[in-house]
Amino acid sequence: MTKVKTALSKKLLTRVLSVYFMLTIVVTVGQVFTEYLNAKSHIQDELQTLKNTFGSSLTRAIWELNYPQAVASAQGLMELPIVEGVQIRDESGKLIADLGRTTISSEEIVTSGQFSDHDNATFSYSFPLIFEFSGRTSQVGDVSLYSSFNIIVSRIEVGLFFLVGNSIVKTAFLIFLFLHAFRKMLTDPMEELTQQIGQFDLHHLESSKINIHSADDNELMLLQRAFNNLIDDLIHSQDKLNDTQAELKEANKRLDEQNLTLEQDVAKKTASLSKIMLDLEIQKDELLKNQIELRQENNEKTKIANELRITNDELAMSMDNLKKAQYQLVESERLASLGGLVAGITHDVNTPLGIGVTAASFLQDRLATLEKSYTDKKLGAKAMSNFLLEAQQTTTLLLSNLNRASSLVASFKQVAVDQTSEVERNINVKGYINEVIQSLAPTLKKTKHNIIVECADNLEVYCAPGIVAQIFTNMIMNSVLHGFENIAEGKINIEVEIVNKKVKINYRDNGKGMNEEVLTHHFDAFFTTKRDKGGSGLGTHIMYNLVTQALKGNIKVNSAPSQGISYEITFPVKKG
Repeated sequence: MTKVKTALSKKLLTRVLSVYFMLTIVVTVGQVFTEYLNAKSHIQDELQTLKNTFGSSLTRAIWELNYPQAVASAQGLMELPIVEGVQIRDESGKLIADLGRTTISSEEIVTSGQFSDHDNATFSYSFPLIFEFSGRTSQVGDVSLYSSFNIIVSRIEVGLFFLVGNSIVKTAFLIFLFLHAFRKMLTDPMEELTQQIGQFDLHHLESSKINIHSADDNELMLLQRAFNNLIDDLIHSQDKLNDTQAELKEANKRLDEQNLTLEQDVAKKTASLSKIMLDLEIQKDELLKNQIELRQENNEKTKIANELRITNDELAMSMDNLKKAQYQLVESERLASLGGLVAGITHDVNTPLGIGVTAASFLQDRLATLEKSYTDKKLGAKAMSNFLLEAQQTTTLLLSNLNRASSLVASFKQVAVDQTSEVERNINVKGYINEVIQSLAPTLKKTKHNIIVECADNLEVYCAPGIVAQIFTNMIMNSVLHGFENIAEGKINIEVEIVNKKVKINYRDNGKGMNEEVLTHHFDAFFTTKRDKGGSGLGTHIMYNLVTQALKGNIKVNSAPSQGISYEITFPVKKG
């Protein structure tokens, strides 16, 4: 008997084990990937937790321009096991700190927390640094914390070894079990069955029956019974075959007669089929002709489509050129407009305008979405209600920031005009002092000093506003630069009232004050304690001359070390 090249049991066992190996690999890879994602998620949560831990200190450090402290905080973050890199930028996108494994950051400052994956097997969590002052918020920069694939692997290393070891043990046990079961239940019975079938003899059918030794009534026993029944049928068929052969000889004789008749019919049908084939050939030629015409038409359409595509590309390029030209015109107009503004208020005006532009863009996007829903007939009551709510909130934000920008520009414009003119007019004292304070916002915003103005809302005085603005500017800047040196949160109180037909101004701060020797030279020209830092010593001297000569009034100063400084200014009320 010829030996089989590929045993069925071996082939079946190979396929079963192959499927199991593939399934085991897929499950193991899935578990490893799940462990990886879980570990990565935990690390991302820890990075978000670091935002709450270090965010406020970094925000304050950048706001106060204390970059060494920001770098020190970044170095502290680098000591954490999950951090492999730290990037800190200010509001203009300039790098303050770039430590460890990082990538080139986008020039745009992030406005919300976001995760990013990078090509160097790292991922990062970036979040903005928002500083709140006097109920207003301002973004001063952003931070990017980097972690890597190696940190994730180090966390799940033990779990990976356990998963792989578990899979290897289970696979080895299953191979042993399958080999034993297949040999006992399939390989040995199949070899016995194959051997007995190989001894089949057509001339001795009765002795060719098979007999398998098996205690189970399984498929092999069913095959044995079927094979033995087949031999019984063969024996019966042989008997019938002998009877049929005689009948077949008689039938062959009749068949020869019928064949002659069929040949005649075939000749007639062959002639008919030839005619039909000729007609089919003619139709085939027509179809080929039509196919050639269709191919030519298709080529022409393809040529036209290519020409249209080239024309479309040219139109798109023209549109890009128009957009670039439009952008350049807008930029030129914007730069021309910005050139006339005071450099010190740029940031204060840009902040509300930027918020206004963002709000307008958001409202424009929502309008486009609403229009698309309306066009597609998918606009529902809920979508309309959400749009109205978002539109109301957006317009409220837009108006409040535009009003704020308008107020800033108006304040700076009025104060600037007043300081270049000595024309007298009626002014609301409290409102004008607030405008002067507003004009000093670029300097005051970098501090936490608090200015309190106590004055009647309806108090009006006829005077030269530029002189009043110069006096208050000198007093406030003198407190900020000298009195509040090394003081984080200073306090200034300004009280204005009319006493005996005279305007009385009481100004005081809680700064470091002055000793008696410095106080005696306070209004002297060119006397300053900041000569090495660029002080001219003319600020208080100018203020004294403005009060005594321009306003025809008096000014007194009182101070003591650690007790702050106070000014008492009085000048007569004029009638306009």
